[in-house]
Amino acid sequence: MTQRIRFPFCCLIRGLAFPRLLLFGVTCPSVVCCLLLPDLEGSAHLLLLSRNKSKHELGYCEAEAKLALSLDFWTLSSENLLAVLPVDPVKENYVRKVKNCIFSIAVPTPLKSRVRLVAVSKEVLEDILDLDLSVSETDDFIQFVSGEKIVSGSIPLAHRYGGHQFGIWAGQLGDGRAHLLGTYMNRQGEKWELQLKGSGKTPYSRNGDGRAVLRSSVREFLCSEAMHSLRIPTSRVASLVVSDDEVWRDQFYNGNIVKERGAVVLRVAKSWFRIGSLEILAHYGELDLLRTLLDFIIREHFPSVEVAEPNRYVDFFSVVVSETAQLIALWMSVGFAHGVCNTDNFSLLSITIDYGPFGFMEAYNPDFVPNTSDDEGRYKIGNQANIGIFNLNKLLQALNPILDPRQRQLAAQILEGYPVLYYTRFRELFKAKLGLLGETKGDDDLIAFLLHLMEKTAADFTMTFRQLSEITQSQLQELNIPQQFWALNMISKHKLFPAWVSQYLLRLKR
Repeated sequence: MTQRIRFPFCCLIRGLAFPRLLLFGVTCPSVVCCLLLPDLEGSAHLLLLSRNKSKHELGYCEAEAKLALSLDFWTLSSENLLAVLPVDPVKENYVRKVKNCIFSIAVPTPLKSRVRLVAVSKEVLEDILDLDLSVSETDDFIQFVSGEKIVSGSIPLAHRYGGHQFGIWAGQLGDGRAHLLGTYMNRQGEKWELQLKGSGKTPYSRNGDGRAVLRSSVREFLCSEAMHSLRIPTSRVASLVVSDDEVWRDQFYNGNIVKERGAVVLRVAKSWFRIGSLEILAHYGELDLLRTLLDFIIREHFPSVEVAEPNRYVDFFSVVVSETAQLIALWMSVGFAHGVCNTDNFSLLSITIDYGPFGFMEAYNPDFVPNTSDDEGRYKIGNQANIGIFNLNKLLQALNPILDPRQRQLAAQILEGYPVLYYTRFRELFKAKLGLLGETKGDDDLIAFLLHLMEKTAADFTMTFRQLSEITQSQLQELNIPQQFWALNMISKHKLFPAWVSQYLLRLKR
């Protein structure tokens, strides 16, 4: 099924208040005390410092404790994954075809040269991992986040998955330079999976060297934290380390290979399962394992879906379709182009993962392509909603072997509802940027009219909306646009801008 969607809505990050990122050499604020809840999963086990009466109802922890000051009693757990999901029986770490499993055990390969900590996210360390910022200054932490040291409870794993890349089935892919260290349950009872990227070869490395470079690692660190601040579901990055190890890369895919520095990021997400996690099982006819993995994912991450329900896979698909539509609408609302929207990069939890050649659009252009290797513009920003349909259709194809005829029909109908879900959220976001309240029949036309003017004048998308929120109504009505509103001045050069302003002001009065 191919339904074309063209109603791009984009903007660029400017003036963004980033979360508390600490670049080393910059003085940081003090760390506050937080509540801790040790549990069955990996956790921080600390002595209680004091007890105060809680202002909350029963069921909340009343014990106050400091954040963990070291990694000595801080643990991860791989048991929740390994108790249910099978592991490759071959223990040797060499590139190969792997079947009938979800993971392969693979230990990170330490960097050879001196490792330095470049940056940490204070927010991720404190609020997700229950670690005091001072822990990041210890040798144990550097060794942990660079892959040299394995903490208690961790069994490093590489995930097996496949995927469609640029529309073509690519076969076995998998974590070729990433290691899943385990699950951590924090004081809020949230489970987070910790993964190193750039930490060495695995059975899924294919022709790769298992490494990441500083350039791309900095981009992933900054963008994941920026997306979180923009309230867009995303993986997070806790830390970034760099070494003097030589890593050779063709940055612009033009045959010019240059030497770069090896780096490792520690990133966290509620889950790293993606559409390709299911595709590879269906492709090789591993249907019992497909059911096992789906039931695990539903039980762990989809509380609205009843695991014992016969239609659970249809219900699961319905949630993924809805949340994927929501996610892509959010991407468009900030002008984010993922760059590589392959099925192996699309999270089943509908969060933004695998930051590669992404980009934020500046001048409004639906054909904006951040990926220099995307010669045909398949993943241009204006086509992301259509790619969402393509990827969800591949997910449906992976589910079809375990659905009965009626369930397949229901799932197909759910997918047909994707455009409405996408446009509904898209419209809500765009109306909010224009300050429009309520529902009026002409709102879609008003939005499309403005986008047309932006495209024709190459107006800066983000600053156009920013300045619309700052200019006075009288200035706009009289087309007396101050010089500092440069984005509006640019779009005002279009002969139809006065007509749009009249329609906009009339709509605001309503």
